[in-house]
Amino acid sequence: MKLVVIGLSLSSSWGNGHATTFRALLSAFAARGHEILFLECDRPWFADHRDLPDPEFCRLELYRAPDDLAQWQREIAEADAVMVGSYVADGVEVGRMVQRAARGVTCFYDIDTPVTLAKLERGDFEYLNPELIPGFDIYFSFTGGPTLKRIERAFGSPCARPLYCSVDETAYRPLPEQKRWDLSYLGTYSPDRQPALEELLLEVARLCPDRRFAVAGPQYPAEIAWPDNVERIEHLPPAQHARFYSASRFTLNVTRADMIAAGWSPSVRLFEAAACGTAIISDRWNGIEELFEPGSEIVLADGAATVFAALSQSARGIGEAARAAVLGSHTASHRARQLEDDLRAAAARKTFPREHEKALQT
Repeated sequence: MKLVVIGLSLSSSWGNGHATTFRALLSAFAARGHEILFLECDRPWFADHRDLPDPEFCRLELYRAPDDLAQWQREIAEADAVMVGSYVADGVEVGRMVQRAARGVTCFYDIDTPVTLAKLERGDFEYLNPELIPGFDIYFSFTGGPTLKRIERAFGSPCARPLYCSVDETAYRPLPEQKRWDLSYLGTYSPDRQPALEELLLEVARLCPDRRFAVAGPQYPAEIAWPDNVERIEHLPPAQHARFYSASRFTLNVTRADMIAAGWSPSVRLFEAAACGTAIISDRWNGIEELFEPGSEIVLADGAATVFAALSQSARGIGEAARAAVLGSHTASHRARQLEDDLRAAAARKTFPREHEKALQT
């Protein structure tokens, strides 16, 4: 299968989680024998922080404006499938071009589904508008659960399918690191995540001056008052994630407000930390219990008191159980197989629509 992907970023993980998601998924997809062309809009903030300029698993090309995509019009037209990702610059124009030019399956991969739908509701069409959605053969969604039916019924998608983040289990695994931190957090600054980070990590750090904490990620405002026992790491490239998690007894997962409201929106942090055997403390949202068993595979926090109590417990058993859950269902190989199956099914619907509908009815 030949797949063309137009996504936010593959070359740089700075300030975005899309790169690690695409890297895990597409490397596993390529390992299944498929050919991939990734088209990335060249942006200075990514150019200054490129940590994968020449991926082995696909061909990466950079463009500066939507008109530049004409260079690859033949590849787009002849591909078995073309995928447009969320937050792509000038995404509406790019989506229209893909739907005009592609003869194979077209799909939208939304790695920000609750944020996207909230933007659509308030008329913010930064990278997607409602008119484009019915024109994509598949709407792949970072969010599962009831949101999938909403995408089909309210926005007219012919097929909405969950495509959760995943983890490359060869890159994320337990490493023999000395435990440096009792609780860590890895994530770019987000205003709607910050109150939870304040309550579940910074407040706990103030209550536990004898314990060590770490927050890794860019774009945090200078005015944040970090306790003395919280180590700040401005940027942590993916190659160092496994060491970071392995050096943490527990790690924190904090979810954006739109994603908590939608539920069924697991961050890639969950799968990556669990694959490293690190025990996770997470905020609560609908659907998380379908991924990890509360109490035995994950700690769900209702406030600082829950975190404070968890830090007094052993983390090893929780981390090992979470790792087993991820390896059983949430690796990049699992997602790549699902992507392949969904694209082939969509191709069959395009080729034999009436026969396919009859088969579904019977």
